[in-house]
Amino acid sequence: MSGVTVKTARGTDAGSVELADSVFGIEPHVGVMHQVVTAQLAHRRAGTRSTKTRAEVAGGGAKPWRQKGTGRARQGSTRAVQWRGGGVAHGPKPRDYTMKVNKKVVSLALRSALSDRATAGRVMVVDDWGIAEPKTKAGVELLTNLGLRPAGERPPRVLVVLFRSEDAVWKSLRNLGERVQIILPEELNAYDVLVNDHIVFSQASLVAVTARLTGDVHEVEAVAVVADSSSEEDA
Repeated sequence: MSGVTVKTARGTDAGSVELADSVFGIEPHVGVMHQVVTAQLAHRRAGTRSTKTRAEVAGGGAKPWRQKGTGRARQGSTRAVQWRGGGVAHGPKPRDYTMKVNKKVVSLALRSALSDRATAGRVMVVDDWGIAEPKTKAGVELLTNLGLRPAGERPPRVLVVLFRSEDAVWKSLRNLGERVQIILPEELNAYDVLVNDHIVFSQASLVAVTARLTGDVHEVEAVAVVADSSSEEDA
């Protein structure tokens, strides 16, 4: 297991917590990440675009002029694709863009993405959010203290993993624009990890994500014990 420093809401160190190697310490599989991200983006497509072929456009039943003797090119219908108001050749039709991906492949892609961010030192764990009331100002102050909102610079994209019950934190961060994204532990996915520069966990959400991806109770309990001991030392 590799360790990461636990931060307080003020940006000071509050001990450390171990990251499971099976989640944050594997060799990233680029091919699998590409496959899963492609499938995720394809799944977002509605697939409702539609155009009419010459057979579906109304009218055009009569031959516009006789076959020979006019000096013009022969035409059979005013609804042919070369005519204004005619059909569309090889146009889009409603279709399903969904790509089937196995659950193990999805899990490997997420673990690869998390390992990539952990190797780059872009995984952060917070012991307590320090936000009691929903205020956008408090959210800005939190990210500033964590070094994720540098003054005078374009802020990095930050992915914050929160529980539904952390309502005050959720409301304090949700108005900070597209550079801050909030996600539930059970919704964490490879695309959102890769599209953001930094990932911020609480100790509880870190345990939840580790449990989801490993299913190893003993490994999750070990992470929880380290987190609890760090909290006791701070107290």
